[in-house]
Amino acid sequence: MALPPAAPERLLKHRRNIDVQVFSRGNGLWEVDAHITDVKTRDAKLAGGLRKAGDPIHEMLLRLVVDEQFNVLESGAQTLKMPYPDLCDQHGDAYSGLVGLNLLKGFRAAAKEVLGGVKGCTHITELCQVLPTAVLQAFVGEVRDSRENPESGKRPFQIDACHALRCDGEAVRLNYPRWYRAPQSAS
Repeated sequence: MALPPAAPERLLKHRRNIDVQVFSRGNGLWEVDAHITDVKTRDAKLAGGLRKAGDPIHEMLLRLVVDEQFNVLESGAQTLKMPYPDLCDQHGDAYSGLVGLNLLKGFRAAAKEVLGGVKGCTHITELCQVLPTAVLQAFVGEVRDSRENPESGKRPFQIDACHALRCDGEAVRLNYPRWYRAPQSAS
């Protein structure tokens, strides 16, 4: 499906930025900083007072320390800007509940279970959903090899992980012919 055309008269009212940065500590551990901000283009009347246009309504940071097997070893969150001052940031160490989870083994569902609803902050918990693929991207070429290694006999991890890299698709046929499987004909 094509992207719907943007209306020429549209006006930006709200911007949400999600920024994930992954840092190597150089000792086999990695820091993952996930930052979310919400900004309005107009003054907003909030329960906690007036927020001027351009000033963040939300600004939060989630930091994980992970090992090269994608295990979460440390986790914490900080709320810098919030609509309910001195209340939104009272989630304590709820985000330490991510420790022990693995980013590639049911992380998204487990994060919702541990932090969903009133157990955490909606905005910080939403950041958890983008972390597995962001960390995987950081690890490709350094921790994980995305190229085919004929000696290993192991299928590249990305095959069947998305539409373009399905085992019966053209990308796999051209780039990973050993793992290509012809489409099954409809009977």
